Amino acid sequence: MGFEYVVKDQGAPYFVTFTVHQWVDVFTRKIYSDLLIESIDYCQQHKGLKVYAWVIMSNHCHFILQAADEKLSDVIRDFKKFTSKKIFKAIKDNPKESRKAWLLRALSYKDKIWFWKEGYHGEEIVNSDFFESKLNYIHMNPVKAGIVEKEEDYLLSSAGFYSGLRSSSIPIAYYD
Repeated sequence: MGFEYVVKDQGAPYFVTFTVHQWVDVFTRKIYSDLLIESIDYCQQHKGLKVYAWVIMSNHCHFILQAADEKLSDVIRDFKKFTSKKIFKAIKDNPKESRKAWLLRALSYKDKIWFWKEGYHGEEIVNSDFFESKLNYIHMNPVKAGIVEKEEDYLLSSAGFYSGLRSSSIPIAYYD
């Protein structure tokens, strides 16, 4: 299976996008975005993942990531596989989930979990100008979606950290 964007330099920082299958709005519930954040934190602690910027939208997320200890493509593969199972199970086990039956149908195919769309649109960060453009793109996502007026007001993002308003829910590495 070939994708237009692949990680060629496994040690370089990359802008990546993870999209929920069928653009399903899963991350409208805090419980599911918290699981995603916990999984990123695990990858940071145990797989040497560096996170430079991030945003979690209702049905996709963007990151600028770099792997220090393992191949970035391996970390992404493991992250997506783990979060697929974890979030699907959380939906299944959530007695308060009003969309449960629909979500479980939408996020599976032939009795297999299909949480994330294939691929992750990885673009290598080649210089500080490109980093800044992707950082701006990430932080402006909620503004362009009409969720907030100012990017630093969106809580599921590193924008508040970069503006000095608050700490980030996901620890941020400094880009050189």
